[in-house]
Amino acid sequence: MSERITLALPSKGAMADPTFEFLKSCDLKVSQTNPRQYTATLPSLPQVDVLFQRVNDIVYKIADGTVDIGITGLDVVHELVGTETDVVILHENLRYGRCQLVLAVPETWLDVECMADIADIAMELRETKHRNLRVATKFTNLARQFLHQHGVHHFTLVEAEGAIEAAPTLGYADIIIDLSATGTTLRENHLKPLTDSVLLDSTACMVGNLRKLKQSKVMQETVQSMLEVFDATLNGQNYYQLRTNICGESAESVAQAVVAHPATRGLQGPTLSPIYSPPNGSDSTMQWFTVTLIVRSKDLMPAVSHLRAIGGAQTTVLPVRYVFMTQSPSYQRVMKMLK
Repeated sequence: MSERITLALPSKGAMADPTFEFLKSCDLKVSQTNPRQYTATLPSLPQVDVLFQRVNDIVYKIADGTVDIGITGLDVVHELVGTETDVVILHENLRYGRCQLVLAVPETWLDVECMADIADIAMELRETKHRNLRVATKFTNLARQFLHQHGVHHFTLVEAEGAIEAAPTLGYADIIIDLSATGTTLRENHLKPLTDSVLLDSTACMVGNLRKLKQSKVMQETVQSMLEVFDATLNGQNYYQLRTNICGESAESVAQAVVAHPATRGLQGPTLSPIYSPPNGSDSTMQWFTVTLIVRSKDLMPAVSHLRAIGGAQTTVLPVRYVFMTQSPSYQRVMKMLK
């Protein structure tokens, strides 16, 4: 039998559907015959078996070698992975599932603005009420490291699941450390983050078992295929393709007019194609050209404005699906790691 590679994907929660959509955008659509099944396939990569798991379990199964590669949250990886592990991050930022792990306090703590204030409160609770600052969180490892780094040493971590934001109101914790995507849930529960209380900026990431990656040529090829298309897809999100018609004396003069503005210099400059126009008695020294160029997303409107100013007509704009560079930066980092 040929070697099989197991890819673990989130089975439910906020990351499940976005992961499906991201893979679909990369032409790695997941084929699942029954939505209740915990297995599926990737027709584009026939050697891959898909296994649906909870985001935490994905990390555990990669650590013990049950799963080869997986997509989960960066917050989960940093929380669960110690220094002595085979779990390695293959792609740190897939640009979805964005959130922050933050420390938040009740809005009634008006004078508390930064972590130095939290250290003072923890010391005051210890000296006056003879108890520790109570911190509700499910990220106990990251919370412990963060609090110690900011000089907070007298605290008790209250492990909590579910509605952690309600802990201060219910009275079983003083403050919380939890994930926040927009801050709305914090505000609705009368909590506020501090100016320096972000523990981690998290997104979806791709992880793998380093030991198996070193040993398996099939796994290396699979990881390369996935990282190549991931990088190309994410690069493509940064660009648009513009096409317009411009009249000029020559291709050189039109090209010089196009690149006169920084926004229209694109990835490598414009491509010009002559447009055939039947003789009509007009000025024969002028000719129409179709100009095609790739511009950064942030430069779209400045580029359109410049093309209009130099005579561009009927400018069309198309999204760019893939931009394959000379090498995949993500896979190059993996190769350096393996060496």
